[in-house]
Amino acid sequence: MSDLYYDFCESPIGLVEVGGTSRGVTSLGFVEKRRERFESHPAVGKAVQQVMEYFAGKRRTFELELSLSGTEFQEKVWRQLLTVPYGHLASYQDIAKAIGRPKAVRPVGAANGQNPIAIIVPCHRIIGSSGNLTGYGGGLWRKEWLLKHEGCILP
Repeated sequence: MSDLYYDFCESPIGLVEVGGTSRGVTSLGFVEKRRERFESHPAVGKAVQQVMEYFAGKRRTFELELSLSGTEFQEKVWRQLLTVPYGHLASYQDIAKAIGRPKAVRPVGAANGQNPIAIIVPCHRIIGSSGNLTGYGGGLWRKEWLLKHEGCILP
């Protein structure tokens, strides 16, 4: 038996892979195909269910245990991302100020880009100070779709 578990769900913007341990979700990302061999776990299955509810428009917040693993700075940024509510946007500058590092806009952007748990830790809600959609590991088209889905930007 493995310490890492995976499960998958189809979404309107591609196949989603959720990874985790018995203690919580460790990753969520878009993939081209399912792993050939994987084991699921109830903690990961619960995350998949909630992600499907999100895509169906039935969920705005996630009630999951997360197992974030990064540098102290990254984890601080990721925890701050969790405070940006559904349907709202924040800038990298907003996040930098909120964590007490107002000049760390670029490092905040880098940490945002390294977020291993997309959607649940809502890095897609972070935009440039100019209002531009900047960077998204899953592709800007997915970021735009997610923000339209949440009503942050007009279709």
